[in-house]
Amino acid sequence: MHSPAAQLFSEISAFERQFQQGHISGFEIKSSETKWSKKEILGHLIDSALYNLQRFTEIQYAEKPYPVRPYNQDELVKANRYQERESTELLALWSGLNKQIAFIMQHQTEETFAFSLLLPDKTVSDLRFLMTDYIHHLQHHLIEIRK
Repeated sequence: MHSPAAQLFSEISAFERQFQQGHISGFEIKSSETKWSKKEILGHLIDSALYNLQRFTEIQYAEKPYPVRPYNQDELVKANRYQERESTELLALWSGLNKQIAFIMQHQTEETFAFSLLLPDKTVSDLRFLMTDYIHHLQHHLIEIRK
């Protein structure tokens, strides 16, 4: 199994390449007012990266178990107005944030991967779970964007 950092670096490279080669169709199309466009899904992944970058950083020095604070996904996509942004700028922001996350992942040890955290549903888990879950979440949405 690849490390979380290697998985994330691989996902970033593959998506950047597909995006730059024009393999993402219908990027700005909204099927309805209540559904996100592929562009807004990428915006959601930016929000996810921002929140998780903060989580992955703060857990390094915060009291344990570290409380994982939820965020309002729909309202953030609306507030950030991703649909109105330049697509290449969104890709650069998403890519940069995720490269920093992968860098942080790369520098974890078995001790830090085991840092305990408290999920919003009051379940206790660890940093390895949170990082792995982040990658699964990202992969799920990249599949949606690639359709």
